[in-house]
Parts: sequence; structure tokens; C-alpha cells
Amino acid sequence: MQRNAERTRTRILAAATEEFAARGIAGARVNRIAEIAGCNKAMLYAYFGSKDGLFDAVYTAAVDRYLADVGFDTADLPAYAGRVFDYFEKNPEHQRLNVWYRLERPEGSALAAIVAVNKNRLAELRQAQRSGVVPGDFTPAELLALLQAVATSWSSMNPEYGASVPGRAARRAAVVEAVRRLVAG
Repeated sequence: MQRNAERTRTRILAAATEEFAARGIAGARVNRIAEIAGCNKAMLYAYFGSKDGLFDAVYTAAVDRYLADVGFDTADLPAYAGRVFDYFEKNPEHQRLNVWYRLERPEGSALAAIVAVNKNRLAELRQAQRSGVVPGDFTPAELLALLQAVATSWSSMNPEYGASVPGRAARRAAVVEAVRRLVAG
């Protein structure tokens, strides 16, 4: 049977996404990833070099998918926040990857995908503020942090809230309204 390198790589990335989302970088095990992917560890190292290299590939792929699905529009930041909310509701494993990335790589080398998207978004917010589309009450960095925090706030709620947490539609509406008020001029 002939090997299909791209199919093997795809299986490894899928298995690694599951493993890293569940256990983080430190807790993930290459043996488990290889077993789930149906390959040996040597293949994993051949494609990605190391466990850290594999995490970087997984996280970069997650960021690329997020950017493609969510987009960014300074002319309608409440709608953007709604799309962020929707994305992480549909892809909770990507939210967990974000948390692990922040926890386990607070001072590590930055991923090019993250640096590029943040640079672009900050520039877009700065330009939108200059043109009056977005109020200048917050710096672009402050505003981007607040947008992301509001849009992902429900996914970080403590489980003790239980029955007090409203349904999905109400949570989404609260996110959109909060951002609308945040950027109201």
C-alpha cells in the first residue's frame, strides 16, 4: 500500500488538536497522538520536528481557520463579536487551545500567525479611530482586548453558574449588545 503523506499529516494534526486541547502542551503525549493518528512517532517527528513544533502547527492551523471563518470588520464590531462567539461555540477545542497557548507560552517565541493578525487588527482599529468609524475612548490594544474578552466571556464561565447561564441565543445577544455599547460614539 502506497503512503499518502498529506493524509498522514492531516490525521496527525487532527489527533494532536484533540490531544492538545484536552491536555495542553505539557500534558499531551506524542505516543497517544501517534496511536490516534494511526502512525508511528517517527512519522510525527519527521513532519513536525518536536512536540512543540507539532503544537505550533496545530495552533497556527486553528488560527488560520478562525481568521477565515470570522474575519474582522471595524465598521461593524458588534457583528464581529457575534461571529467570534459563534465560532468558539462551534469549536470549543480551539478556545481550549487558546487557553493552553496563553498558559504555557506566556513568554515563549511568538507565532508568526498571531503576530501578523494582531498587527493588522491593531492597524485597522487605529485607522477606524482616525476616520471616526470607531470612537477613540480606548487605545486599539485596549479595544481589541475588550472585544475578545467580551466575545469569549461565556466560554470561560465557571461551571457553578449552572442553570443561571442563559441559552445560547441570549448569550450571543448579550455579547453583541455589550460590544455595541462599548463602541457607541
